[in-house]
Formats: sequence, C-alpha cells, structure tokens
Amino acid sequence: MNRRKFVMRVGKAVVALSVVLTCSLSEGQQSVAVLIAYHSATGNTEKMAQGVAEGAKAVAGTSVILKRVGEVASSDLTSSDALTVGSPVYFGNMSGEVKTFFDNWSKWDLFRERKMRDKVGGAFATGAAISNGKELTVLSIFAAMLVNQMIVVSGRGGFGATATTGPDSPGIDDKEMAEARDLGKRVAEVAALVKRGSSK
Repeated sequence: MNRRKFVMRVGKAVVALSVVLTCSLSEGQQSVAVLIAYHSATGNTEKMAQGVAEGAKAVAGTSVILKRVGEVASSDLTSSDALTVGSPVYFGNMSGEVKTFFDNWSKWDLFRERKMRDKVGGAFATGAAISNGKELTVLSIFAAMLVNQMIVVSGRGGFGATATTGPDSPGIDDKEMAEARDLGKRVAEVAALVKRGSSK
C-alpha cells in the first residue's frame, strides 16, 4: 500500500470516528426549555431578564422563552423545564403583577395537580436602594416556588441576581449583568441535570 492510500484510509477512519462520537454525544444531550417571566415598569428588570436569557442560552441545547408575567400562559409553564422570575421591589416585596402571576397558578390547576413539581426555579430583583428589600423579594419568589415543590437554585450570589437602580445608582452595571447571566446559566445547567436524571 502506498503512502497516499494509507493517508486517505486514516483520514476516512478519523471522519467516521468523529461522526460516531458526535452522534452519541447528541443522543445523550437533551434540550432544555427555560422560561423567564418578569415584570418591569421602568425597563430595569427587563434588562436583567435579558441578561438571565443570555446566560441560559450559553448552555448548549437550551431554548429560552422571555415573557412579561402578564403574557405567560399555563402551557408556557407546563412545557418548560425551568422558570426564572424577576420583579422590581415594591415596599420590600415582589410587585403586585408578579404576585398575581403566582396566584394564577391555582386558577390554572398548577398548584393542586403539582404540575411545577421538580422544575428548576430561579429569581432576580431590582430595587432603588442597596437595602430596600431585594433579598426579601427573591426569597418571596422562592417561597412561591417551594410551595409548588420546585427546585430552587441561586446564581453567583447566595440567593438570585439583584441590581440597584435608584437615582444614586448609575443603573445596572457590568457586575450586576454578570450576576444575571450567571443565574441564567446555572438554572439551565441544573435543569439539564434534572432532566437527564429523570429520564434514566
């Protein structure tokens, strides 16, 4: 066998091996659907939601649906593998719109039938001052998720992602956007692990 034929055979073998490896890897990888629902009056929480979406999309096989809480339908929730909810802080708590969103879960029979059970949840919040209740808002969102037997995760910080957006703040900075992206990435990664584990 001459050298040229040998090189061609080796080349074909390498191509065949890479096709087999690619196919087996994609068979093991399942797509994950992440729903990001938010309320935003000034655009700040929406900007954080976009950061969360960027982070989730960075995880291979993840599809992202980004909607305002008032636009979310029951089918959006049941067809997703993960849910991340964002709210501005109103008097140390989630906004009325976000609370109504969670209250609707009873009307949609999500609570009674435990349709959100074992879905991954995350939360983010924006508030005017450093200490006006962003962590309390995130925890109140987590409480609604835990009552529905969801699995809650944090991002880079101890809870979710937060941003200070009041008049003394320059707006959402790079660090706060990085927190939002980290949260989205972690939610998607954990959702992929849960989905892979439940399909075994």
